Amino acid sequence: MQRSTKIVATLGPASSSEQVIETLARAGANLFRLNFSHGAHEEQARRVQAIRSVEQRLGRPIGILADLQGPKYRIGKLDAPLSLEAGQQVCFYLPDQPAPELDGNIPAIPLPHADIFASLEPKSTLLMDDGKLTFTVTAFGAHHAVARLHHAGRLSSQKGLNLPDVTLDVTPLTEKDLTDLAFALDQDVEYIALSFVQRASDILDAKSRIGGRAQIIAKIEKPSALTEIDQIIQATDAVMVARGDLGVELPAAQVPAIQKQLVAKCRQVGKPVIVATQMLESMITSPAPTRAEASDVAGAVFEGADAVMLSAESAVGDYPEQAVAMMAEIACAAEAHVQDNPHDGPARLAVEPSVYHAVAEAAVRLAQTIEAAAIVAFTASGNTAVRLARERPSQPLLVLSPEPAVERRLSLLWGTQTAHQDETSYEQAVDEAVALIKQRGLARTGESIVLVSGMPFGLAGTTNALRVVTI
Repeated sequence: MQRSTKIVATLGPASSSEQVIETLARAGANLFRLNFSHGAHEEQARRVQAIRSVEQRLGRPIGILADLQGPKYRIGKLDAPLSLEAGQQVCFYLPDQPAPELDGNIPAIPLPHADIFASLEPKSTLLMDDGKLTFTVTAFGAHHAVARLHHAGRLSSQKGLNLPDVTLDVTPLTEKDLTDLAFALDQDVEYIALSFVQRASDILDAKSRIGGRAQIIAKIEKPSALTEIDQIIQATDAVMVARGDLGVELPAAQVPAIQKQLVAKCRQVGKPVIVATQMLESMITSPAPTRAEASDVAGAVFEGADAVMLSAESAVGDYPEQAVAMMAEIACAAEAHVQDNPHDGPARLAVEPSVYHAVAEAAVRLAQTIEAAAIVAFTASGNTAVRLARERPSQPLLVLSPEPAVERRLSLLWGTQTAHQDETSYEQAVDEAVALIKQRGLARTGESIVLVSGMPFGLAGTTNALRVVTI
């Protein structure tokens, strides 16, 4: 059974060699993520070159996702770690401004981020050290804030800071991100992942800088993004449910429902969605996952996610190949269950009043009715493939495109197999498609396939034609 759910594997110290990258691709990785929070440009360039070499050797497109770090907030350097009691007050202050006058019992904590002080409000929440310490702001000024600690804990230098109920008046692209973005675009990556998106305008600003050279993945990891989520999904090209920071800034109990809602919203409008973070976390040090982790991956498949992602498991873990293979095995088992029990899979979508949707839905229904062996889509832009994948057909979906960049982008899209074709004649393109179907073993003599295309043939944005061909 051909796996439909795609796998994104993060590269790092455990997986940077061309040999390991090929091993991960053969084990099931469809896309590779470059994490720009770590690694110099020279190191990332070597990884890109290795991926392209592996791609050529395997004869199938492999996408590359450049994940920008985004604004990271940390406290400054402390003279010594602080042991804090529940209910104790502390004062956060901007280091390059005159220190506020404090009661001698209130510890002063440097916070070198002026934009935070400009955005605070009474009762704002500050989370430290991945949520281990929770503070509530009780008073603030232009360059300082007094806050009360909820539970006792220990705070040391350079610990991370999250602000779950504060919308910061900043762009998610820092100076570092802009440098990394320029580098990533020069490397011809397919996707740019934008961290800590808060509003749709963040996406539009990034798109204006990218100029169509790559597609954007909006990482949903701040509660403020959820208040404008429909506009963000509309503006972006794809979405990542980044459960790490989202799970810090929101109660853990809320994350599963938010994940389910985000996957459903993305599928409804045809935007690929990745479920990420801690999916097989125990496989960083163990050759096998926990049963809960297996259920987590399967749950994302049942919900209809386009892709699931490995982070530290493949980047720094002891068992990167096993993690990819295990994720592929779990996804295949979950998909097989949905084939036999469709009610356990993603719900049927609401009707969209457009010719393109009508053609895609008709193609999938036609394929089901005649028990076609496969669906073949001809596309210059990739949009036809997106519309077909949105319907989650049970047949293999082979996509033929003259654009290598489109083929690589579709490595993220649920259910798609891709191949390159340059034919400008419709009949010759059909003959080539039939030959590929036979070559890949997707249909036998006497079986039918459904072809989806646009007329005039080869003109982008004209998906309007269906045809049944018997092999």
